[in-house]
Amino acid sequence: MKKPIYMMMAAGLLTIGATSCDSGTENRTEERTEEVGEDIEDAADEAGDDLEEAGDEVEDEVEHN
Repeated sequence: MKKPIYMMMAAGLLTIGATSCDSGTENRTEERTEEVGEDIEDAADEAGDDLEEAGDEVEDEVEHN
């Protein structure tokens, strides 16, 4: 699940990096891209935790029936 997210993030970095004009814009773009990357990683981790929890619940239901 994380690989496609990281691939999209890398593509975004390349696209944004290629369009940057000056150092100030480049620095702001880089900071924002890092923030977005961290948000994506946090969301992916949370989704993984939710899936694991759901799997545990299903496993518990199967064991009790």
